[in-house]
Amino acid sequence: MKRGTNFHPDTTPLARCIARIADIVGQELDEAEILEMGKKALQDLIARDDWLPEFCAVPDPNMYRQYLLYCDPLERFSIVSFVWGPSQRTPIHDHSTWGLVGVLRGAEISERYVVGSPMKSVQTERFEVGAVDAVSPTVGDIHLVRNALNDQSSISIHIYGGNIGVIERRVFDPDTGHSKKFVSGYSNDRLPNPWRTVAKLT
Repeated sequence: MKRGTNFHPDTTPLARCIARIADIVGQELDEAEILEMGKKALQDLIARDDWLPEFCAVPDPNMYRQYLLYCDPLERFSIVSFVWGPSQRTPIHDHSTWGLVGVLRGAEISERYVVGSPMKSVQTERFEVGAVDAVSPTVGDIHLVRNALNDQSSISIHIYGGNIGVIERRVFDPDTGHSKKFVSGYSNDRLPNPWRTVAKLT
């Protein structure tokens, strides 16, 4: 179908995921149950690639971008798209809350660390489209993520147990293990409408 000026992606999958995560965090569940149920919701969301608005999928030539897709009004969770240009990476960092990372396009490499001088790499995994990884202070919270591709962008969808853009977190010096605090913020100045379905073109 040719896209015209009135075309909008069908964001119904995002709306469904929001509803499912809101239901999950509204129950009295432990973290393991949240991660298990949230993983299935994220897998279903990234099983199709026709819902992410284009303005939340734009790479930057200098560094990765973090676009807020939705934040729960009570800040119990947030959903974010991370867009990686070729070979872009994060510093070594933590999250201070549980999180789920699902690859929507391309491929990503996650390298987990433990604090030391220098920082010690303990696990490296490559994630292809459809794969979901979990992070938290309980299951492992410190890692570096990079685009596995050097010739194209990759995109992953993240769900966090809070408003990740305002949570105070840490980045680590790889040589010394020294940390400093940071707040990531978001790259976008507008939000997608998860409840707007695809426009019918005539």
